Amino acid sequence: MLKIIFPSFMLLPLTWLSSNKKVWINVTTYSLLINLISINLLWQNNENNLSFSTMFSADPLSAPLLVLTTWLLPLMLLASQNHIKKESEHNKKLYISLLVCLQTLLIMTFSANELIMFYILFEATLIPTLIIITRWGNQTERLNAGIYFLFYTLVGSIPLLIALIYIQNWTGTLNLILMTLDSSPINQTWSNNILWLACIMAFMVKMP
Repeated sequence: MLKIIFPSFMLLPLTWLSSNKKVWINVTTYSLLINLISINLLWQNNENNLSFSTMFSADPLSAPLLVLTTWLLPLMLLASQNHIKKESEHNKKLYISLLVCLQTLLIMTFSANELIMFYILFEATLIPTLIIITRWGNQTERLNAGIYFLFYTLVGSIPLLIALIYIQNWTGTLNLILMTLDSSPINQTWSNNILWLACIMAFMVKMP
């Protein structure tokens, strides 16, 4: 997974070291190359899909999400050039850097093997998203939208954190590789239904 995470991280120095006239074309071209590299994840061997690393890996479920995530950056860059063309060069590079940070955090989120690391990285995407909404939002209500986004996301993530702590105490681990080795059946009880609702609530909050 480092062949995707590390090049995505290197987009930050590329953004700030590129000249003002070539920063858009450099970052867009480089991000498209990262997307082409990520397509290889779709043709991996299913028997070895979780043996890449103990921290980051890809499986048949996360690989399409990773490919779609790498597509977001070049598309957002192409769509937002006209919107922020009146901004200063420093603000343009800051905007691109926030998009790069958002993509890198999403890639690490979808490839995390530890559920607690998944939770931390998933909530860390709130920071660049909130800055982009409040600073470069198109409507005048962008500050209120940012406050509502922060409030609902934090409130919705608390049940997920409680559910992860419960799973840690129940299974003894939050590692997805080790959890797949546990063959104990899951009882259809009301407590497990509440646990499922708590886990999915953090994602349902961000859907709007």
